Amino acid sequence: MVKVNDKNYEEVVAQSDLPVVLDFGATWCGPCKKLEPIIEELSGEMAGKVVMAKVDVGEAPSVAQKFGVMGVPTVVFLKGGQPVHQFSGLQSKEKIAGLINQHLGV
Repeated sequence: MVKVNDKNYEEVVAQSDLPVVLDFGATWCGPCKKLEPIIEELSGEMAGKVVMAKVDVGEAPSVAQKFGVMGVPTVVFLKGGQPVHQFSGLQSKEKIAGLINQHLGV
């Protein structure tokens, strides 16, 4: 999983040839800590199909603002640099994998 901040957003996300999943969280957020291992696991399982990126809203306020993130955790799916789906709150691995596969056309 890649860490994204205001400085590397263009390089990591905007220029990616693969779809990107942005996981917005914060160090003080309990549900974010529960979501992180799920995203890590999916990152390994879906390597080469999608870029999984962790975004700490404290380190990347401009990126969070760009996507209108009002609460954490928030997960945003991007295809071609454009958001195609977004959800907030803790979700199961199965649900997140299903959403990713849906957007990959699997």
